[in-house]
Amino acid sequence: MDLKFDSQTGLMPAVAQDRLTGQVRMVAYVNREALEQTLRTGNATFFSRSRGALWTKGESSGNVLRVHAVYADCDADTLVLLVDPEGPSCHTGRPSCFFRRLGPDGAVESEAVEAEPFLQALEGILRERTASTAERSYTRSLLDGGAEKIGKKMREEADEYARALAAETDDRVLNEAADVLYHLLVGLRLRGLEVRSLLAVLASRTKQSGHAEKASRNR
Repeated sequence: MDLKFDSQTGLMPAVAQDRLTGQVRMVAYVNREALEQTLRTGNATFFSRSRGALWTKGESSGNVLRVHAVYADCDADTLVLLVDPEGPSCHTGRPSCFFRRLGPDGAVESEAVEAEPFLQALEGILRERTASTAERSYTRSLLDGGAEKIGKKMREEADEYARALAAETDDRVLNEAADVLYHLLVGLRLRGLEVRSLLAVLASRTKQSGHAEKASRNR
């Protein structure tokens, strides 16, 4: 199926989405030339309707979008660019251009709230909990206990998950898996590591078999 650029403008919308977290970073337009340049260089390039010219994201700010893959929708008239963003993608300095949440009445809320996948939002919640006290926040109490306390809880939760996996209900498996994931995220927060970095490690491992990857770590 051929791509369907607008018959009058020669453009089609292109959604830039973080390939690891799933966060939508921005939406812009491409013509054939912009798409060809994107595919050739690996850097997201769009067509500016206001300037009437091509522009590569980050050419002045340095906040480029490295394109991992490009997909067309079922009608072939809209694209998704799966990207590795370097720096914020919005001209306001925010990671994503989508941070103006609508209230139930359709009005734009005054407080800026980033649109993000749940795992990324959960990471933000844990980050906020670090400012609380151990009396009010279990997350803060774990962080105060350091690697020893978090490691002990990880071992406990991993054992409970293993036992649920072997002989308990699906509901128990899911709940124990959630406990493992929560404590894993708290451990990353202790070390100041981001979920996206973890996902990047997992993504890099898909390029080889699990046996080969483990063998390379044991050398």
